[in-house]
Amino acid sequence: MLKKERADFILNKLNELYPTTPVPLDHKDNYTLLVAVLLSAQCTDERVNKVTPELFELADNAHDMQHVPVEDIYKVIRPCGLAPKKSSAISKLSRILVDQYNGEVPENMANLEALPGVGHKTASVVMSQGFGQPAFPVDTHIHRLAQRWGLTKGKNVTHTERDLKKLFPKDSWNSLHLQIIFYGREFCSARGCDGRVCSICTTCYPNRKTPFIANKP
Repeated sequence: MLKKERADFILNKLNELYPTTPVPLDHKDNYTLLVAVLLSAQCTDERVNKVTPELFELADNAHDMQHVPVEDIYKVIRPCGLAPKKSSAISKLSRILVDQYNGEVPENMANLEALPGVGHKTASVVMSQGFGQPAFPVDTHIHRLAQRWGLTKGKNVTHTERDLKKLFPKDSWNSLHLQIIFYGREFCSARGCDGRVCSICTTCYPNRKTPFIANKP
């Protein structure tokens, strides 16, 4: 199978399995989405969704959050890990949003990436899931699967993102990055598949004899 053939098969398979792609992080607007995505770094979506209701009871908008003591934010988000940095980032970005954007989340990658605690992946998720702009957020999960499926040889998420954007239609990016995550969790997890178990792996590489080891980002 050529790389393009693998990409076409994967896209069709994922569209069949996941015709709808609900956003895994609970939120009500772009501000709460931004905060939830920030919290999800090195943390499961499930844990974030357990923490954010209490956090958003304290404040669910930048105008109010800027006045919440960092210590109070920390107490709530502590289970998410990296809580000291994340609580400080939430406080600081809320202040910036109020000072520079009237409390609104900017619809611009560069402006998002300039916010405290917001990297390229977080900004891409907000652009994609919040604003509906074409973006292809790539985390270590997608990076690993893209290598396992022969879609990239990228040694980091930046390289992998660039390769996936070339392979797949732009209008598929926003749903596809979620579909890959859903499939990985259900069928092609690190423990559940070593490149020789799930239907995508076995179709793309029917003659693979040894476990596939991905390049770490």
